[in-house]
Amino acid sequence: MNKMLIPILFALGTAVFWGCYGPTIGNAAAPVVNGAKLWTPFKPYVFIGIAYLVIAIAGGLVMMSVKGDSFSFSGDHFPTAKWGFLAGCLGAAGALCLTTAMMTSKGNALLVMPIVFGGAVSVTAIVSIIKLHGHVSINPLLWVGMALTVIGVVIVAMNTPHGHAAPAPKVEATVTDSNATTSDPTTAQS
Repeated sequence: MNKMLIPILFALGTAVFWGCYGPTIGNAAAPVVNGAKLWTPFKPYVFIGIAYLVIAIAGGLVMMSVKGDSFSFSGDHFPTAKWGFLAGCLGAAGALCLTTAMMTSKGNALLVMPIVFGGAVSVTAIVSIIKLHGHVSINPLLWVGMALTVIGVVIVAMNTPHGHAAPAPKVEATVTDSNATTSDPTTAQS
């Protein structure tokens, strides 16, 4: 069990970080000014990319140094560059999809995040089945687990507490008539 503690702790860390990712990116939703959104969902995505780049490169280099790894990415080490780049592309494309989902759902992490995480678990299982095709037998409980994942996503999304929507800002009309006694145009007198 001791050998599994570190991977489990880092997996839990990932769940915490990614679980907070959705609600955090929801904060980047553009306000509407004069009937138009102030920015697109892709403006914050640029800084998501910068953050990924900085943390991945700095963290990767530090951990390579700590573990005594070489800094070579050619020859026998080329698969690390090839597969690492592909994995990064998949991660970035997923972040782009997640950002778009969050922004088009008006920052509704309660809907989007359970689908993302429940779906990711099922996709990982399907990719493993394809990768090991013919070399392992598939336990029928895998399909039961996938079905329960879908059910769980629906239950979580439907029952997560929702806060009250922010009240719409009050807009006071400008009255130019000097005889008006109120700023409400429906009751202004001329």
